[in-house]
Amino acid sequence: MTTYPHLMQPITLGAVTLKNRVMMGSMHTGLEETGDWNRVAEFYATRARGGVGLMVTGGMAPNREGGVFPGAAGLFSAQDIANHRLVTDRVHDAGGRIAMQILHAGRYAYGPDCVSASAVKSPISPFPPKELDEAGIEKQIADIATAAARAMEAGYDGVEVMGSEGYFLNQFLVTHVNRRADRWGGAYENRMRLPVEVVARVRAALGPGLLIYRISLIDLIPNGSTWEEVVQLAHAIEAAGADVLNTGIGWHEARVPTIATSVPRAAFAHLTARLRPEVGIPVITSNRINTPEVAEGLLSSGMADMVSMARPFLADPDFVAKAAAGKAAQIAPCIACNQACLDHTFSGKLTSCLVNPRACHETELVITTTTAPKRLAVVGAGPAGLSAALTAAERGHEVTLFDRSPQVGGQLHLAASIPGKEEFRGLIDWFAARLTASAVKPRLGHEVTAADLAGFDAVILATGITPRPAGIPGEDAPQVLGYREVLRGAPVGARVAVVGAGGIGFDVAEYLVHHGTSPTLDAALWRQEWGVGDPAEVPGGLAPEGPRPEAPAREVWLLQRKPEKPGRKLGKTTGWIHRATLQMKGVKMLGGVSYEAITPEGLHVTVNGTPQLLPVDTVVICAGQTPDRSLAAGIEALGLPCHIIGGADVAAELDAKRAIDQGVRLAAAL
Repeated sequence: MTTYPHLMQPITLGAVTLKNRVMMGSMHTGLEETGDWNRVAEFYATRARGGVGLMVTGGMAPNREGGVFPGAAGLFSAQDIANHRLVTDRVHDAGGRIAMQILHAGRYAYGPDCVSASAVKSPISPFPPKELDEAGIEKQIADIATAAARAMEAGYDGVEVMGSEGYFLNQFLVTHVNRRADRWGGAYENRMRLPVEVVARVRAALGPGLLIYRISLIDLIPNGSTWEEVVQLAHAIEAAGADVLNTGIGWHEARVPTIATSVPRAAFAHLTARLRPEVGIPVITSNRINTPEVAEGLLSSGMADMVSMARPFLADPDFVAKAAAGKAAQIAPCIACNQACLDHTFSGKLTSCLVNPRACHETELVITTTTAPKRLAVVGAGPAGLSAALTAAERGHEVTLFDRSPQVGGQLHLAASIPGKEEFRGLIDWFAARLTASAVKPRLGHEVTAADLAGFDAVILATGITPRPAGIPGEDAPQVLGYREVLRGAPVGARVAVVGAGGIGFDVAEYLVHHGTSPTLDAALWRQEWGVGDPAEVPGGLAPEGPRPEAPAREVWLLQRKPEKPGRKLGKTTGWIHRATLQMKGVKMLGGVSYEAITPEGLHVTVNGTPQLLPVDTVVICAGQTPDRSLAAGIEALGLPCHIIGGADVAAELDAKRAIDQGVRLAAAL
């Protein structure tokens, strides 16, 4: 009997029966835009082989003006249909089901030809949209219906109509964007006319194909939809022919995080539970569901009929198969870091995954059994060393893993201590579980010397970094601490200056202002902190009183030498969250700082030519790192090949994405 009986139970959606209640939600990967359709097909087929019940593609544009960016993929020609047929055939051969998402970006389209309900520019795009006239609206409806018909011709099991996240259909629904006074604007019956008409026309175009509608349950913007309107729309969409409602959360321009690692797991599932009894068709819940235990709990408690997980299938395409086999500990965890998925997507790069560098690289990064096994020593059990050791052992090399610490994970333990980054604990646990199940010989708690490495065929040096001093007079004073000491629990005063405002500096500042329960582990506290209210009480679901974070544990200054706004180079899709969190906690962020001296009175600095004394009790140094290659000379003296990866190679930041990618790629090539 399966551990997850509700998750593994079949379900019928319209004319389509699925083998389980897991959907891989839509993700734009950029694969379709490469033109390598074998690569696209292998991405989806890999996940079909891994057991997921239904997959939804990244958003396909119904026309050029609706594409998320110029050149965005869609089904515009017979050749496009033939290309997509390669994908659907391979998915079906693998025993999977796949639907195509039709996404019209509206004013979010990153180009001068974008269109919307009204000429109201999005705050996340430089291009003001053109207001559609009656003929223009009819063209958009017809193009969406044509895209649905072409999807069926290409072999898809159905389509998902994207009506959430602030895209085109969502823009017509709310007065935030829709300022019209004709039959497409004004009263809600008029504003919802477009999505309802689209669903009706798509239904006619699909025949018996599966029709999913992605509905926004909470917009998280001013003047968004009320709950009464959400329910009214759900009824109308059901009547128009939708087979299932998939739930969306928040507009892209919302100033509330919805899928980052600091968001509690299943933080918005209560809204799906509220909608489910209002309609007669199945409802899918989504957002920050990343373990089979969480998914099973949502289904068993009646909160949804299915669960949608997107990025967890980047992290592990075999998520469902491992869960069904009772091997949940072996599932590579999605830590919701956004670093290789959304950050890549919004930077015009191909999507991948910090935890799984093979995501979207299935045909290029291939792990094969070696024909020439070697005896390998891997020094360092952080993410780089672990990835190299485990991948090399998987290929058939004889691997010994050394680390001075008695536990694996390296600097991941520091990340896991930051409020909002608790998901990193799951990454450490996964590495430990993989190590236990592997053929790697661990020698932990051992301070390795070059002599220990004699007799190996090659050494992989993954010894990480050494924190760099800041070079401030008085830096050796007792009130000066390194970030590693602080994150390991060293006592810190009530007033603190953090020297260095890179990713580590921001993490340390978040650690210092926090006390008590992490909001990431308490959904009610998190909603209070970010000002998330109830859409039944306020349109859009933003609390009238705004964000109400708890008082900071300390008074903190976050400083950097560069004369620019601190945090400017943080993650593209998460940097704003870190900056907003610290601003809400009253952290004083200063750029262009010259450090003069540390004295018992505090930190003496010059800011924009003006000397200041920051009256702090503690100074924390986050001034960067240097590679730790202390063993390299001894290895060279032994005449052994030495491969240097991770922080020991480049120590610009504590970069787990690069470290894991380097480890896997090196081991795949040995």
